[in-house]
Amino acid sequence: MTVHTLKVEEEDQNLRLDLFLTNALPGEPSRTQVKRIIEEGFVRVNGAVVKAHYKLHVNDEVKATVDESMIRPLHAKPENIPLNIFYEDEQLLVIHKPAGMMVHPAPGVASGTLVNALLYHYQELSRSDCPIRPGIVHRLDRETSGLLLVAKNNNIHKYLSRQFEQHRVKKRYVAIVKGAVNFEEGVIDAPLGRHPSHFDLKTVSFKDGAKEARTVYRVIKRFGEKATMVALFPESGRTHQLRVHMRHLGHSILGDDKYGDAKAFGRLALHAQAVGFVYPRIKRWIDFCSVLPKEFSEYK
Repeated sequence: MTVHTLKVEEEDQNLRLDLFLTNALPGEPSRTQVKRIIEEGFVRVNGAVVKAHYKLHVNDEVKATVDESMIRPLHAKPENIPLNIFYEDEQLLVIHKPAGMMVHPAPGVASGTLVNALLYHYQELSRSDCPIRPGIVHRLDRETSGLLLVAKNNNIHKYLSRQFEQHRVKKRYVAIVKGAVNFEEGVIDAPLGRHPSHFDLKTVSFKDGAKEARTVYRVIKRFGEKATMVALFPESGRTHQLRVHMRHLGHSILGDDKYGDAKAFGRLALHAQAVGFVYPRIKRWIDFCSVLPKEFSEYK
């Protein structure tokens, strides 16, 4: 990691922080990359974490603690990686993403992602404002398996994105969590914010800047006091929401190397089993539902 300490001069008065750093940091980072390092807490102004839209003042001290890989220009190249296609038509792909695969390139990871595979197999994908995310409407954590929507054109991308923004897309996850969950069903309504000491983690927080997050859970199967299989229905889409919420409940997801015990399961025991939305092609509600991975169905 390198610490870049920058002093704000008069010509940069009232400039947004993200624009300032886009011009000031070496390597010509994109604005998207700069926003990401700001959001993850790697940038401080006068010792405080601020938002990307913060307006700078003369003599402000800006400290950015970054690795070169965080701000290196990102490019997605086609790679001959097999895809597990769950559904396909002329507008939409539903991909069954395996656990361990990242959805798109990120600092430090330029290959082996779902986007690399998509670019090899498909000429037509929607184009967003970020060149490393063609077709990507939503994401799953690298460690999470399950169904993921991919748009083949900009029209379906915009339509689906609007449904995600309005929380009209319904998602069902299945997880195996530590211990015996007390109730058959319940609601976890707890806002999420940055972890105070680990920039890449989230935590339940009631401080300013925390974002509302709500998860409904329902018990599917019990394994005595050892573990419980639950269905999880996120009503918001925060980073690591299900993982943090289940830990907050006292039942971390098995195999979670960030919020639980990585050795308790062979992988993160979280699977995006189903997704439902209004499909404009037929103007009706449509659901896709996958079978559970073998390691889930055979767990004892």
